[in-house]
Amino acid sequence: MLTPTIVWDEAGGGIALLDQTLLPGRSEVVLVRSTSELVDAIARLAVRGAPALGVAGALGVVLALDEAAREGWDPARLDAAITRVRTARPTAVNLAWGVDHVLSLRAQGRDAVLAAALRLAAADEAANRELSRLGADWLLDRIDRPRLRLLTHCNAGALATSAWGTALGVIRELHQRGRVEFVYADETRPLLQGARLTAYELAGEGIPHAVQVDGAAAATILGGRVDAAVVGADRIAANGDVANKIGTLGVALACHAAGIPFLVAAPWSTVDLATASGEQIAIEERDGAEVTAYGAVAVVPDGTPGHNPAFDVTPARWVSAIATERGVLEPAAGDSPSAHA
Repeated sequence: MLTPTIVWDEAGGGIALLDQTLLPGRSEVVLVRSTSELVDAIARLAVRGAPALGVAGALGVVLALDEAAREGWDPARLDAAITRVRTARPTAVNLAWGVDHVLSLRAQGRDAVLAAALRLAAADEAANRELSRLGADWLLDRIDRPRLRLLTHCNAGALATSAWGTALGVIRELHQRGRVEFVYADETRPLLQGARLTAYELAGEGIPHAVQVDGAAAATILGGRVDAAVVGADRIAANGDVANKIGTLGVALACHAAGIPFLVAAPWSTVDLATASGEQIAIEERDGAEVTAYGAVAVVPDGTPGHNPAFDVTPARWVSAIATERGVLEPAAGDSPSAHA
């Protein structure tokens, strides 16, 4: 049983986070009691994954209100703290969405904001379970095999959400039905979310799997070892373009070449109808040192910089389907999210 990713600790007066930078070696919960601590936790990926960031954003407003009351902040300082939380990572739309979702209740007081944030977390789990059911059904309707061979990229499981998961939620649903043969988990350079986190979840569920280097994904797919790829999303544009962890685009291209489904699993909160296409999505550029060093050990010559975009955008024409709790869309066939607003 996984330790919950993110919960409100009323007794402790803050957000209890499972520090994902320590997995799989250590399972450690940290208590975050200030907005500065939350922004740091988001930036260093102690909490990550679009749905989990949505919950973090909502609970971050509660932190800001508590901090303001505790330290006597004026309204301008409170607003600035909330803005820092809202903009801590630019690509995942759920973070700002979570803040905005509860901010309208600020005039009703801190308890009303907290209640709304807790409802948002519960709704995220319900959405994830429903989209997983729908995504599993969609795959089984199209793949004529008793058990499926799947590939996933990065981590879109319970660790990336309030509970259950999105892409890994689909895989868990299939596993519970006895319909999973094997899962290839891309390691996901440079921070190894696939190797550290996805494998941790798959092992915990007893799902047969292997971790492969990102560069092996295309050969695995084109070599006929995979029936479908299932990934999450950090932002989905109105036209169906999908922003997800860097390397996702290559997986989609390989699936297109192999003629197998490329399924995106994400709650509707990840759909950003205000963003017309992927060209308008801001791609987070992280510290190049994450690429040029492994821990404290340099792996490139002195003076060689690292190019480290955290995400890429897969055009809608290569997205077979997007499974949300509202239903399954097929962008490659012209079925865009904007048509379901």
